[in-house]
Amino acid sequence: MKDKELERLVNLKQIEKELHQNGFKNICGIDEAGRGPLAGPVVIAGVIMPEDSMIEGVNDSKKVSEKKRELLYDKILEEALSYSVAIIGQDIIDDINILNATKQGVTSVVKGLDIRPDLIVIDALQHIDTNGVPYESIIKGDAKCYSIAAASIIAKVTRDRIMREWDEVYPQYGFIQHKGYGTAKHITAIKEYGLCPIHRKSFTKNFV
Repeated sequence: MKDKELERLVNLKQIEKELHQNGFKNICGIDEAGRGPLAGPVVIAGVIMPEDSMIEGVNDSKKVSEKKRELLYDKILEEALSYSVAIIGQDIIDDINILNATKQGVTSVVKGLDIRPDLIVIDALQHIDTNGVPYESIIKGDAKCYSIAAASIIAKVTRDRIMREWDEVYPQYGFIQHKGYGTAKHITAIKEYGLCPIHRKSFTKNFV
């Protein structure tokens, strides 16, 4: 590992290092992918990494290429002490709104972990049911905290794989390229073909 990458990872682990020094052992990072798209689920992932974990390349998923995310996904799951993923579909998003759907996913993720964490670190969310586990909400946590960054990669890769599968069912929308986000091409396709069953009706009112 190059010195510059090692230094970046040491900085990314600073928050957790301090938490470990304060007596927290199993720290779970939680993040989501897909709050903004017009189609498909929101995916929430939680991961407890070993205290000494130092996987080269782990970063906020938005800063990592799709190809590299796939490789990191496997490495993270190999090292993880425990992980959990929740997939909340468009029907629930339309029913209870995206914020509440994301919070519901967080609760499911915590319940799905094999190890009960001592603390949860999460990107920006507040007022969540973490099943009694204390949590710290960190603004832009996926760029500041190693475990949240690892969770962001798990969530993003999981969601991208789902959207690639949906692209085979509804190829006219181009999901394989934009993963359901509101690109010009996607909006044009909605106007031409209408909505498909995985579109979020509450997100697409302006285009139909």
